[in-house]
Amino acid sequence: MTAPTFAITVVFDLVSGQRDRFLKLVKENAATSVNVEPGCHRFDVLLPEAEDRVVLYEIYNDRAAFDAHLATSHFKVFDRATKDLVKGKAVTSFTLFEHTKAVVL
Repeated sequence: MTAPTFAITVVFDLVSGQRDRFLKLVKENAATSVNVEPGCHRFDVLLPEAEDRVVLYEIYNDRAAFDAHLATSHFKVFDRATKDLVKGKAVTSFTLFEHTKAVVL
């Protein structure tokens, strides 16, 4: 298996009071992504102290695997279902320099 080379963060600024509803939807999208997409290695949902913000951190084989993620039916359902819950979104893509897995000593 080739080492993953592509990572992305997405910062969602949510409509006030909508974080719990958004989290239910993003949890399902994240789980489906890592379970059915062979190119998706990691999909973390991060909760900053700001109540109406959610950050995603995702790792893929490459840009093509991320583009394939955007074309999946589960992503399209998530995107449509969260449209009215999100007031702003910032996406940043990265070349993954190092991917270190935990080692149990």
